[in-house]
Amino acid sequence: MMEEKYTDLFSTEFPRQLDIAKISVYGLSILSAALFLSLPFFNIFNPSPWQRWIGTVHGFGSLLSTVVAVYTGHLAFPLLRGGSKILPQMRTLTFWSTAIAFLGIATGNLAYMRYRANIEFGGARAWLIENTPLGQYILMEYHEFTVLFTLPIGVACTLILWQYGDSILEKENRPVLTATCVALMAMMFFAMGGLVTGLGIAKLHSL
Repeated sequence: MMEEKYTDLFSTEFPRQLDIAKISVYGLSILSAALFLSLPFFNIFNPSPWQRWIGTVHGFGSLLSTVVAVYTGHLAFPLLRGGSKILPQMRTLTFWSTAIAFLGIATGNLAYMRYRANIEFGGARAWLIENTPLGQYILMEYHEFTVLFTLPIGVACTLILWQYGDSILEKENRPVLTATCVALMAMMFFAMGGLVTGLGIAKLHSL
């Protein structure tokens, strides 16, 4: 009897190992996500006034669009296998990934105007061509063109998913479902590539 009371007291005062592991995983995940999303705000410490506000705005927009596009692209895999439960979520996520991709592209155009300035005004493009042309002709060329693909892909996938509705999972619409899922995966790839190349260019020369 005493042993049973001692066991009950022990179990109420000390959390189980599984609970500790779950709390640790959730805590580390939230902390990692917060640190990752705070990345654009490091531009605030940049000595360049252009980088302080344009870099922060575009960095936040591109980072947010990449996170949503990557999450949507990962859900395209179970959708391709016929997961009907996630179809309503996919319609919503595809719409928002498209809208936020537009935000990333629009803020990127603000940064691009400063990027194209002459070298006497501190333009990053002219500096890259003069000092490290591979940075311009490989990283920036990829960044300029492939990121733009996310918007038309997102618009097309959004229209398809909303127009077909639940019937997209039917056998006769299987090619449409496959093409849509592959397009969402491509959108995820272009978003990730754009983020990496954008960070690479900013590391070589900021605005």
